[in-house]
Amino acid sequence: MPSWFEGPLAAFDTETTGVDVEHDRIVSAALVVQRGTGSLPEIRRWLVSPGVPVPPAATEIHGLTDAHLQRHGRWPAPVMDEMARAIAEQTARGTPLVVMNAPFDLTLLDRELKRHRNSSLAGYLSLRSMSVLDPRVLDKHLDRYRKGRRTLLDLCAHYGVELTGAHDAAADAAASLHVVRAVGRRFASRLETLTPAELHARQTIWYAAQARGLQAWFALNGSDEVCDPAWPLRPDLAAAA
Repeated sequence: MPSWFEGPLAAFDTETTGVDVEHDRIVSAALVVQRGTGSLPEIRRWLVSPGVPVPPAATEIHGLTDAHLQRHGRWPAPVMDEMARAIAEQTARGTPLVVMNAPFDLTLLDRELKRHRNSSLAGYLSLRSMSVLDPRVLDKHLDRYRKGRRTLLDLCAHYGVELTGAHDAAADAAASLHVVRAVGRRFASRLETLTPAELHARQTIWYAAQARGLQAWFALNGSDEVCDPAWPLRPDLAAAA
């Protein structure tokens, strides 16, 4: 029986108006599904007219302008529903979901669902049944002493994964998927006996430890930036208040 990193994987990625998961919006997204190593990927793309201006700094990153999104994008409510249903379908099949920096993309989707659908990500699927694989969390734990940044571009370069068209949601999702396969192969002796569900559980612990380490580094350098240890989804503080 092939290891999980050679089997079916799905990868999700978004492009957004900014980096604030509570207030920024999704402008494009993609879900890439690959049934096994070497098989052709199935790609589903979404383009969203977010209903708010797209800052020039965000456009510089992903190339999506207000004019383009207003002309070609769709209203957020049905698109967010489609995204959540597509992810739920893969989860129901038992397909692990690859998400680079999962607390960003999954939290953004959750907040968009609450904003436009009066629902949540948990409303579409059982979060307990999800098996999320975050390439940055995996790499940082398995190769923790390696120097340098760990952006998607950095991970692609390190693991020999080609990334053409960075900051396109489909390209980034596909690259994240291939990075996870590469991580699995490189650290097979430590990973192949674990199921994706077991890895998901361990990543919650690994990410929290990584967040605490980063928080300590910020404090040491006089920064008041706060690192949320929750993974793969940040709690909705407004709902809890």
